[in-house]
Amino acid sequence: MPQTDINPATYIDYALLDPAASDEQVDRVCEEADRFGFASVCVYPCNVKRVTERLLKTKVEICTVIGFPSGATTSNVKLYEAMEAVDNGATELDVVINFGWLKTGQTNLLHQDIAQICEESGKPVKAILELSLLTPDEQELAAEICLDAGVAFLKTGTGWAGAATVEMVKFLKEISRGKVGVKASGGIRTREQAIALIDAGATRIGTSHGVAIAREKD
Repeated sequence: MPQTDINPATYIDYALLDPAASDEQVDRVCEEADRFGFASVCVYPCNVKRVTERLLKTKVEICTVIGFPSGATTSNVKLYEAMEAVDNGATELDVVINFGWLKTGQTNLLHQDIAQICEESGKPVKAILELSLLTPDEQELAAEICLDAGVAFLKTGTGWAGAATVEMVKFLKEISRGKVGVKASGGIRTREQAIALIDAGATRIGTSHGVAIAREKD
């Protein structure tokens, strides 16, 4: 049975990942995140400094995306992007893994790619696995590599390649053995969807529909 007493707002990473987002839109999502008690605001690195200023006296975390959405930038570029974001105030980093390295068996490079950001940033890293693009064996391998690299969360995907599903969340919860958080992202627009994913084991919900979900009643 769904846990209808859950307040999904407290799980939400409120995403504004429109490359054309204006300063006014950034300010609005910050205000809404504070008002509704969302877990974080998630923006592109170029907006981190502004978000940091707007959320300075709130409890809302400042999340940004690294290597987004392809994961195919070099490790040095990802690390620089991550460290600059932290310098600008980011408190959480959603990092896209390099799918090419995974599919071609270059697991040592994939591990290093994620591990150096975990180690040098000192911030919680959410590894974006893009499960919908991976085979079951690749999904398991990617999750295990990221867990070994020291991530704080496993994330279903960017949201650009399909919606998060209950099955994805259950898989990540099982393979992580409760050692890290699970973030569901992609296609989450209603309270019912959010509750189902939380019931399945999601500890964060990535969505740009946070206000609608927070306002929706059972």
